[in-house]
Amino acid sequence: MNSVVGQRVLFTDIRTLVHQWQRCIHTSHVHCKQVAARYTRSKTRNKTFPMTYEMVNPPHYIAVRKGWNSWNTSSLVGIGRTNTSQTTVEDLFIRKFIFGTFHRLFLSEIIIKRRANIIIVSGIVHQSVVQTKMYFLIGYSEQILSYQLKCIVKMDIQITHDSKALVVKYI
Repeated sequence: MNSVVGQRVLFTDIRTLVHQWQRCIHTSHVHCKQVAARYTRSKTRNKTFPMTYEMVNPPHYIAVRKGWNSWNTSSLVGIGRTNTSQTTVEDLFIRKFIFGTFHRLFLSEIIIKRRANIIIVSGIVHQSVVQTKMYFLIGYSEQILSYQLKCIVKMDIQITHDSKALVVKYI
């Protein structure tokens, strides 16, 4: 007798759970509107928002008009490297380290290229510090990243005086 009562209680509990699951499903109309990585126009009539070449081209133009920001061959078929997630984490670490070291100096995106055992970090930097300090920051970054990543890291940096030199258009 107790087992039948226990089964009824269990059965009613399952029915309430099923009803709760059915109530959790929500449906809505599909909106095929791509808004990711789209920049909105400025609110004023004057076009005041500056856009660089990277910002002008939307994501579906990667490999058509512009290249990738990280170049590695770890995810290709037949390479044999199984730790592609480690490469992604290393790229994220490099970007955060460079943005922290060159605080508010980078005008462009950081491009990371991997060739065999060499990592090349490139980008465009604004020259608002003394030239000797810029050389120190480059050497410091190369040494620390080389020790941390256990491979050769080279920095290929171009310096510009005018921060508006990279602006392609205003929206």
